[in-house]
Amino acid sequence: MEDENFDPLDKAVQKRAIKAFKKRIKLTRLDDENSGSRGAFSGGKVSSVYEIVPPKQFPQEVWDELVNIGRLSESNGFYTLVN
Repeated sequence: MEDENFDPLDKAVQKRAIKAFKKRIKLTRLDDENSGSRGAFSGGKVSSVYEIVPPKQFPQEVWDELVNIGRLSESNGFYTLVN
């Protein structure tokens, strides 16, 4: 996908980018919850991850447009979903 031309205003591109973002944040949270050493009978750990660097498969312009339309928020290069 990296060599494709993406129109940041295209709703289909935005939808695919949000889907990729949600999948990446979900996997990052799962990885955070499962990392570290805990006992087999511990209650588990809740992830504190709520911001990530967006997937590189979409250009920066797509992420900037998603911030402009209010789907994501950005702080210091990290993005989070807006509810």
